[in-house]
Amino acid sequence: SFFFFKQKTAYEMQRGLVGSEMCIRDSYYRGGALLEGTTNPGYHWRFPFITSYENVQVTVQTDEVTNIPCGTSGGVLIFFDKVEVVNRLRKDDVWMTVKNYTTLYDKTWIYDKIHHEINQFCSSHTLEDVYITKFDTLDENLAQAIQHDCNHWAPGIQIISIRVTKPRIPENLAKNYERMEKEKTNHKIAIGQQKTVETTAQTKRKEETIYAQMEADVSNIKMQKEINETRSLVEKESLMNYMLVQREEAQANATKVKLMAEAAANKYKLTPEFLHLEAVKAITNNAKLHIGPSIPHYFSSNNTYQCQNIMHFKKKEKKKKKKKKK
Repeated sequence: SFFFFKQKTAYEMQRGLVGSEMCIRDSYYRGGALLEGTTNPGYHWRFPFITSYENVQVTVQTDEVTNIPCGTSGGVLIFFDKVEVVNRLRKDDVWMTVKNYTTLYDKTWIYDKIHHEINQFCSSHTLEDVYITKFDTLDENLAQAIQHDCNHWAPGIQIISIRVTKPRIPENLAKNYERMEKEKTNHKIAIGQQKTVETTAQTKRKEETIYAQMEADVSNIKMQKEINETRSLVEKESLMNYMLVQREEAQANATKVKLMAEAAANKYKLTPEFLHLEAVKAITNNAKLHIGPSIPHYFSSNNTYQCQNIMHFKKKEKKKKKKKKK
């Protein structure tokens, strides 16, 4: 709000507004020219009946453009109930903007421009594009188009954002689109349920695969354990057999060495004198009492037999010595 005194020299300028002073004395400014510069918020002086002023907002504001008719490329007339344009006029560009487009600059570059751009968009698109397919891009396209022209013709105007409501279409078409949307929704629900069933089946399949793999791994581990145990038993038995063979071979070798040693000892032990001594001992140990006329004959024949055995043994010993020398 602000105070305006038509015939007084003082007036108040609120925060967020700037004042543009205008001289209405035709004779001096040649028909009421706009004075250069603006005034900041606060109290200011003016000449009554000569100078007037207008408040210009330089903070962020929202302009609402309502009831915008437009025709699609198919000839269907639709209405946009409301388009909200969030914009701001830069303080440094207030004077030039007001000079070129007056304080009603937003009518030229926002209200009228919104009508123009929406009709441009509708005329080049079908009803389905405007109502469904490309509706989500309409606000961005409007903001870009308006800002592009403002940058060239009115640089002080900044378009911050645009919000577009859903257009009103004929009732019969709206029912058709509602039915189509309902069918699409049901189709999406069916697809979602199908995906849920597929996901559940895949999850169950994965679980079964994991369990089967786990059982196979456990079976492999058990089988490998049994194989290792069997291999250990085979190696243990093989080692025991080897040890038994080695022990038997050692015993056999020991027996062989013992026999060879005994044979070598007997070689030196069985001399003719030793044999004669042993024969005498044997005769003595086997002494018998004989009575009768044939006693002398018995002793003579027995001594002859023993002497023949001794001579035969000596011949064998000589033949062995000759073989060894050869």
